[in-house]
Amino acid sequence: MAEVALRPVDDSDLDALYEQLRDPESVRMAAFTAKDPDDRAAFDAHMAKVRTSPDATNRVITLDGRLVGSIASFVIDGDTEVTYWIDRSFWGQGIASRALALLLESVHVRPLFARAASDNAGSLKVLQRAGFVITGTEISFANGRNTEVEETILRLDEPPATAPSDMSSAKKRAH
Repeated sequence: MAEVALRPVDDSDLDALYEQLRDPESVRMAAFTAKDPDDRAAFDAHMAKVRTSPDATNRVITLDGRLVGSIASFVIDGDTEVTYWIDRSFWGQGIASRALALLLESVHVRPLFARAASDNAGSLKVLQRAGFVITGTEISFANGRNTEVEETILRLDEPPATAPSDMSSAKKRAH
């Protein structure tokens, strides 16, 4: 099994992360994205802000050492939320599920919230498998689609008893 791991974001990761966040199909699927994914100055300013925020945990997701995405927790309006982004060429391989399980091992705030476009079945499945429960929906403007989109709101109170595991996580515990 390929090893999924999380590590802090390095300056050398920014170009790859910027390119991932610009992929048109990924932007459409995520829906709730930056106003202009091609605005590098806005991306750099955002990353500088979130990387120094004491209320945020930002990590790069690697697969066998290769950067394949990012995952974070952050506080907005007093609630802690999670977000993640997987390079489209790696969709459907369980990477988001394993990365989320790893993040949940280090982010102990509960309740923890997440949001996804209601038609993003893959992301909703990842969140629900991790124990998040749908609490409602709302209609919000989605920059990635330039229209209003239904967004599903989810909440995690406790991790599930059978959380998805990752071999790299088990290896860490064994040592």
